[in-house]
Amino acid sequence: MGLTDEEIERPLIGIANSYNEIIPGHIHLDKITQAAAAGVRLAGGTPMQFGVIGVCDGLAMHHQGMKYSLPSRELIADSVEIMAMAHPFDGLVLVANCDKIVPGMLMAALRLDIPAVLISGGPMLAGRFQGREVDLITVFEGVGAVKAGRMAEEELRQLAECACPGCGSCAGMFTANSMNCLSEALGLALPGNGTIPAVAAARFRLAKQAGMKLMEMVQKQITPRQIATLEAFKNAMAVDMALGCSTNTVLHVPAIANEAEIDLSLDLVNDISARTPHLASLSPAGAHHLEDLDRAGGVPAVMRVLLDAGLVSGEPLSATCAKVSDNLADVKVLDEEVIRPISRAYHKEGGIAILRGNLAPEGAVVKQSAVAPEMLVNEGKARVFDAEEAATEAILGGKISSGDIIVIRYEGPKGGPGMREMLTPTSAIAGMGLDKEVALLTDGRFSGGTRGAAIGHISPEAAEGGLIALVKEGDRIKIDIPGKTLTLLVDEEELAKRRAAWQPPEPKIKHGYAARYSRMVSSGSKGAVCQ
Repeated sequence: MGLTDEEIERPLIGIANSYNEIIPGHIHLDKITQAAAAGVRLAGGTPMQFGVIGVCDGLAMHHQGMKYSLPSRELIADSVEIMAMAHPFDGLVLVANCDKIVPGMLMAALRLDIPAVLISGGPMLAGRFQGREVDLITVFEGVGAVKAGRMAEEELRQLAECACPGCGSCAGMFTANSMNCLSEALGLALPGNGTIPAVAAARFRLAKQAGMKLMEMVQKQITPRQIATLEAFKNAMAVDMALGCSTNTVLHVPAIANEAEIDLSLDLVNDISARTPHLASLSPAGAHHLEDLDRAGGVPAVMRVLLDAGLVSGEPLSATCAKVSDNLADVKVLDEEVIRPISRAYHKEGGIAILRGNLAPEGAVVKQSAVAPEMLVNEGKARVFDAEEAATEAILGGKISSGDIIVIRYEGPKGGPGMREMLTPTSAIAGMGLDKEVALLTDGRFSGGTRGAAIGHISPEAAEGGLIALVKEGDRIKIDIPGKTLTLLVDEEELAKRRAAWQPPEPKIKHGYAARYSRMVSSGSKGAVCQ
């Protein structure tokens, strides 16, 4: 390998590099990894790179490939664990960017509990089209707009050419950027990790600083479990609510906490949401993008507002090797139109809500900050589909009417398997102008780019005999997001008859990793972790 004795005698630092030529958010991670390695060398360590897989959810959307996206999180965590145990590193730099890669690496960091820091590749810049900012979700919604006759196909083609102008994780507060911001709020990444644009020189400086800070953590033996305490997880969830992050954080954050032997219940999510105002409205809920949030002061500025209001703790340690309060001492909000003061919050409550009721006794998740006011309380007729494709065909075929409640089932962690994201049907609903008239319920999940009355993670899932499996076409369903309830309006006598007649379906995939995953995975209400 050409290592000198001096290099071997230094601390050996594993650098988990998830670079590949498939994901727009990862196409530049070879350079981020080089910068992180330079930081390790500057501080006296010897960096040693190894590869990690990654799935692009944008490319895996709406086909069988999406069944493998969430399951990849477990493989990523396991592979980092294997490399760190087989070659006992003194510390880890985790180079990631997109949806399952960030949580998978953080799960490994807390499982291993050796000094570790995460550095992301940063968000993509927004594109510009016809004088407005656009992103990947604009394209997905454009498909629905074409089907509804609201946009010409040539216009959609032009939009697709400019919506994603360069490398980085997709420009809105979707799952990748949500997790990168929360990694920073949790303390396992440096300030700026979530918002500095992928193409900025500051991103490469941050990668060098991450490598250097990791060496300080090695010297002081500061490990992830010392940083990611229960208080730190509460901080991260408060930031989640203030930013209106992706509903997928309700899968990933509990899964990360589980590795630290911390139980984050869905009830805690609701408690934090109830007391944390929604301060920043980013795409898909609002017009701003991650570059705007960065310009306004980023995650530190949001945390400073919350700290001043007593809504986060300043005590947890962070990857800076200092307390949160020290990190925020000189931070200010630089644009109060992007990060609003509490007195002008977009909503009094946080971005995410957990619903319960007979249809979701273990919980369901909705991004309430992205729901139109007229859809917050809603009763409608069930339109039932046993797969995403069938629902999408009905939506694009004009077979869904105002007031319908679409139910997509057998798409949960076990039943899917893999709990597919469903950006295609939700974007079709929005693109066709039905997002203020039609709701969608599923035991699957949604992209962070989803907006509208889309309620996912319904647990127990259909494949486990959850009530969603017993819903019939035409049943009445009531949604009350402020009241946190989700109710199937069918009497118990009728439900008992349906339950007696129900039979669990045959597995959709019977061989390979997805089949093994479906046998091992827990409920979505518990983070869809493997037992």
